[in-house]
Formats: sequence, C-alpha cells, structure tokens
Amino acid sequence: MASTSTVSIAFPASPAHPVHPAHPIRAGRRRQRSVRVTVAVFVLGVATAAVLLALPTQSPVWLSVAALLAVACGWVSARIVYSELLQSRREAAADRAAQAQAYRSMFTERASEHAEFTTSMTDRLVRRDRENEELTGRVRELEEALVIRHAEEVDELASWGEGLSVQHA
Repeated sequence: MASTSTVSIAFPASPAHPVHPAHPIRAGRRRQRSVRVTVAVFVLGVATAAVLLALPTQSPVWLSVAALLAVACGWVSARIVYSELLQSRREAAADRAAQAQAYRSMFTERASEHAEFTTSMTDRLVRRDRENEELTGRVRELEEALVIRHAEEVDELASWGEGLSVQHA
C-alpha cells in the first residue's frame, strides 16, 4: 500500500498573500469544505433515504411523511449553505479590506520614498548645474587669460623681432 503525503506551501505575509487569523496558511486557492456544507449534504442524504424507503411501501402516509421530511430537509440544507455563503463573503470582504489597507500603506510608503528620491535628485541636478556654471565661468576666464597671454607673447616676439632687425641693419 503506497502512502501519500501532502506538501503545503507557506506564503509570507504580503499584500498578495495576507495572513488572516482565521486562515493562517493556505496551501492553495481551494478552500477546505466546511462542516456546515457537510451537514447540509448529510441532511439531504437523510431526506433522500427517507423518500427511497417510502417509495416501495406505496403508502400515502409514508409518502406524505417522506415528502414533508424532504421539503424540510431541503430548506434546512438551503439555509445552512446560505449561511456558509454569507460567512464566506464576509471573510472575502475582510481579506479584500486587509489587502486594500496593505496596498494603501505600501502606496503611502512608496510615495514618500518617491518624494524623497525626487528631492534628492533635484538637489543633485541643481548642484551639478551650479558646478557646470562655475566650471564654464572658470574655463572662460582661463581662455581669456590664455588669449591675453598669447597676445602678450606675440607682442613680445614681435618686439624682439624688431630689435633683431634693427641690430642687423
């Protein structure tokens, strides 16, 4: 006889998989059948058995009792399943509310991080632009100084050249 084992996967608490007190860890999307649904199926089974036992008797009394029992069991089962459905919807709504709250807080956190990042990057861009302006101004000063220096050297060479041509004459 082969033994079977089931493996359950535990998801960490996150907005996608919030941990709810009623359902600490779910291995998958399928929910376990509740006791209420099992009781409703059992009640319908009792009604079915009563009708099946009354049919061979062909007795109007037993058929009437079985019919009334079947109708009553049907309503009881319907009410049990309806209450299970309401509870399931309430739990789903609570899960959605918890998930919405988690996303809301995550969005708030991301928005503050984004604002902080935007401020940081804006400051960096302002500093970079200021440094670029300072460096551009410094380059202009150095270019002007270089032009002046070059002009002075040309004048000096020209005056030196004039002095040589006067001495050779």
